[in-house]
Amino acid sequence: MSENRALQRAHILANHILRSPPPLPSNLSLAREVCLQYSPPELSESFGGFDAKEMRRLLDGHNTEDRDWLYGLMMQSNLFNRKERGGKLFVSPDYNQTMEQQREITMRRIWYLLEKGVYRGWLTDSGPEAELRKLALLEVCGIYDHSLSIKLGVHFFLWGNAVKFFGTKRHHEKWLKNTEDYVVKGCFAMTELGHGSNVRGIETVTTYDPRTGEFVINTPCESAQKYWIGGAAKHATHTIVFSQLDINGTNQGVHAFIAQIRDEDGNICPNIRIADCGHKIGLNGVDNGRIWFDNLRIPRENLLNSVADVSSDGQYVSAIENPDQRFGAFLAPLTSGRVTIASCAIYSAKVGLAVAIRYSLSRRAFSAVANGPEVLLLDYPSHQRRLLPLLAKTYAMSFAANDMKMMYVKRTPETNKEIHVVSMGLKAVLTWHNMRTLQECREACGGQGLKTENRVGHLKGDYDVQTTFEGDNNVLMQQVSKALFAEYVSCKKRNKPFKGLGLVHMNSPLPVMPTQLTSSILRCSQFQKNIFSVRERDLLERYTSEVEELQGRGQSREFSFLLSHQLSEDLSKAFAEKAILQAVLNAEAKLPAGSIKDAVGLVRSMYALICMEEDPSFLRYGYLSRDNDGDVRREVSKLCRELRPHALALVTSFGIPDAFLGPIAFNWIEANAWS
Repeated sequence: MSENRALQRAHILANHILRSPPPLPSNLSLAREVCLQYSPPELSESFGGFDAKEMRRLLDGHNTEDRDWLYGLMMQSNLFNRKERGGKLFVSPDYNQTMEQQREITMRRIWYLLEKGVYRGWLTDSGPEAELRKLALLEVCGIYDHSLSIKLGVHFFLWGNAVKFFGTKRHHEKWLKNTEDYVVKGCFAMTELGHGSNVRGIETVTTYDPRTGEFVINTPCESAQKYWIGGAAKHATHTIVFSQLDINGTNQGVHAFIAQIRDEDGNICPNIRIADCGHKIGLNGVDNGRIWFDNLRIPRENLLNSVADVSSDGQYVSAIENPDQRFGAFLAPLTSGRVTIASCAIYSAKVGLAVAIRYSLSRRAFSAVANGPEVLLLDYPSHQRRLLPLLAKTYAMSFAANDMKMMYVKRTPETNKEIHVVSMGLKAVLTWHNMRTLQECREACGGQGLKTENRVGHLKGDYDVQTTFEGDNNVLMQQVSKALFAEYVSCKKRNKPFKGLGLVHMNSPLPVMPTQLTSSILRCSQFQKNIFSVRERDLLERYTSEVEELQGRGQSREFSFLLSHQLSEDLSKAFAEKAILQAVLNAEAKLPAGSIKDAVGLVRSMYALICMEEDPSFLRYGYLSRDNDGDVRREVSKLCRELRPHALALVTSFGIPDAFLGPIAFNWIEANAWS
C-alpha cells in the first residue's frame, strides 16, 4: 500500500471516530442535498382576481356572521379538542377515544353550545330568518363533527319538528320550550329492523283503551323493533313512535305518538327495552339504539293530532279522508331532514376539497426535466382532472342547496309538492357527490389522506350513512321519476301547460342542437340549458311511454315502474342536474359584470360539461354525437387549465377557518417534525 493511500485511510478512520464528515470533493454540487421546504401557496398563487370574502358570502348564501360566531365558540373551548400542529391551531374530534367516550364528549359539547345560546329560537321562533339561522349553525356543527350535527338534528329537526308540525297547541306548550332547553332529550323512532324506506309497512302496533283513555304500544315481533334510533341507546328521555294505529279492529295507518323512555335519572322506563346498535363505521358519537315496547301505556293526549285524532270514547276522526293523503301529511316533516342532509353534505365536500387542493399546491412529486425542480401536484393535468371538476360541481351544488333552503323556509301549501320532490333529488345527488369527492380527495392526498387528523378519510366513514338514512338514495330517485311521470300525465290529460317541477320548458318547442360544437357554443349558458332540457324532456317522454306500454300489456302501474327502473334512474338524474344548473344560472344572473361573475361562469361551464361527459345518456340517446362527445372532453381539459390559477381562491372562498381543516392543508413538514 502506498504511503499516500495509507494516510488517506487513516484520515477517514480518524474522521469516523471523531464523528466529523469527510471533506467533499470541490466539484460536488450541494443543490440536490438541500431538504424540501414548505412554501405557502399564498406566496406563489394568484388569488383569482376576485374578492374571496364576497365569493364566500355568495356561496354561504346566508348568516355568514352567525357561522363565524359559532366557529369562534368552538375554537376557544378545549371541549373541541384544540391542538397545535406545525405552529397552527386545529380543532377536530379525537378519534382515539372509545365509542363511549365519543358519545359523552358529544353530549358535553351540546351542553356547552346550549349555555352559549346557540339553540336560541330553534323551535320557539318562526319565520324564514329564524330557520335560516338554525340551518347555518347546524352546517357549522357538521363541519366540526358529523356526530354533533346528527345528535342535534335528531333532537331538533326530527323530534322537535315532529312535535311542532304533527302536534297541536297542547303539544307545543308542553314540549317545545323544554326541548329547546334540553329539559327533554328527544329521539325519533320510525325505522324498524324489518322496515326502513317502506314506512307504510312498519309493524309496531298501537291500540286504544277507552276504559283508561290510554294508547297501548306494542312490538309484536322481532322485526318490529325500532332500529338505528339516534339518541335512544344512552341519552334520550322521550321518543316519537311511528306505529300502525288499530281502532276497533280497523287499521287506520301510520300515526305518531310521544312516549317517555327514560326517567329524569336516566333509568329506562317500565314496559320498554332498549339495546345498543353497537360500533359503526362512523358517527360513533351518536348513541344509536333499538327499542321494544311491551304494552306501553301512554295518555290519549300523546297522539300527535294535527292530522287525525281519537276521541275519549275511541272514535277515529280526521280532516283528511284519503288514507294516502293522510300518510303523505305524516311524512311531510321529513323534508326538513333531507334539506339539512343535502346542505351538510356539500360542506363536507368543501372540507375535503380545501384540504386536498391546498396540499396539492405545496406538495411536489417528480421532475418534468432532468435535474429540474419537482412539479406541484396540481400542475399535473391528471391531478387537475381529478379535483377541479369536483370543485366546480361543489360550487354548483352549493347554489342549488341555497335555493332549496330558501324554497323550504318560504314554503307555502302550493309549493310543498315541489319542495318534496326537489329535496329528494338533491338529497340523493349531493350526498353521492360528497362520497365520491371525499374518496377522490383521500386518494389525491396519498398516504397522508389515511391519517384521521387530516380529516378527509374519516369524513368518508362519518358521512357514508347520508346515502341511506331519511330515504335510501335509489328509492328517492325512483320517487322523483314517479312524481315527474304523474305531473306529465296530469298535464297531458287536462291539456294544460306545465307549471311545476321545473317542467315549464316543455311548453316551448324542442330546442334545435347545433351539430358543430365550438368552444364558445359549449360555454354558452343557453346551449347548456337547452341540452339539459332536451335530455330531461326526452327521458320523461321515453319513461312515460315505456310505463304506459307495460300497463297496456297487462302489468300493474307499480310493477311497470319497477320494470322501467333504468329510464327512471336516467330521468331523475337529468331532473336533479338541470335543477342544479338552473341554480347556478340564477346566481350568475344576479351578479354584476366583474371577476366574480367571470369565475362563476367558468365554474358553471365546467359543471355543465363534466355532467355531459359523465352521463352516458347524452350519447346513448343521441343528444351528443361521438364527435360532439370528443369536443366536450377536450373542453373539460381546457377548463381545468383555466380554473387551475383560481384553485386557491376558490377553496379559500369556502370560508372554512384553517383550524377546521387538516395539518396537511398547511405546513405539512413542520406538522410532522420530530419536535
